[in-house]
Amino acid sequence: MIRETRVLPALAAGPVEVPFVILGWSETIAHDTTWNEHSHPFHELLWNERGASTAVVGARVWTVTPALGLWMPAGTLHSGSAIAGTWCRANFFGFGTTTSIFPTPVGVEITPLLRLLLERLADTELSSGSRSVTEAMVLDVLTPSSRELLLHMPTSDLLRPIADALRDDPGDPRTLADWASILGVSPRTITRAFNAETGTSFARWIAAVRAQHAVALLTQGWEVDVVAEEVGYRSASAFGAAFRRTTGLTPGAFRAR
Repeated sequence: MIRETRVLPALAAGPVEVPFVILGWSETIAHDTTWNEHSHPFHELLWNERGASTAVVGARVWTVTPALGLWMPAGTLHSGSAIAGTWCRANFFGFGTTTSIFPTPVGVEITPLLRLLLERLADTELSSGSRSVTEAMVLDVLTPSSRELLLHMPTSDLLRPIADALRDDPGDPRTLADWASILGVSPRTITRAFNAETGTSFARWIAAVRAQHAVALLTQGWEVDVVAEEVGYRSASAFGAAFRRTTGLTPGAFRAR
């Protein structure tokens, strides 16, 4: 399988010369692709027309989909990845005109209205007056998402084996008690460590790992029951309940979107 690595520079936040306040970019990824850790002088809104991709800032991992984008402030070091066939979209926002929107990375709802506005800005023949009005509307309707697909990766030596195993195989059936026995500690020790490092419990963290993996499979067209089995649920109904708690949507509704 062909894999591609793209290397981009780390640039500080600052004004750059661009033809518009909001400039669009679009590419269908031909091969599984990773981007090194880099940063832009401008703000960036990452989203997808098709498929799912990831963006990583430190120990935080976001999943980007057609319905859920990610606001990346200028100067923020981040890396990323996308599988072959993903139709990646991004919009670059001129630094200086939009510095007060979101100071940190945050998930953004790609609503039908926002999508239409961004599509309109892709028209290079748009008059300057219409473009200014449309850009102002984009800035007005950008809304943080209450269900961003964000995973805080634990980094301690204690939890790293669990994190690595679940990231490699989200269907790994080992329980909290199993991991405690394997690592030679008490379940309470693992519970405290997960809360301290990720801000959530062992069970909720596993649910988030599985939801991120499930999103990638659903956007590739996998059937819900097959995805449920792949990410470790005994039934499609149990998977559906867990997926909805994490994303706010049923797997079927998400797949349809």
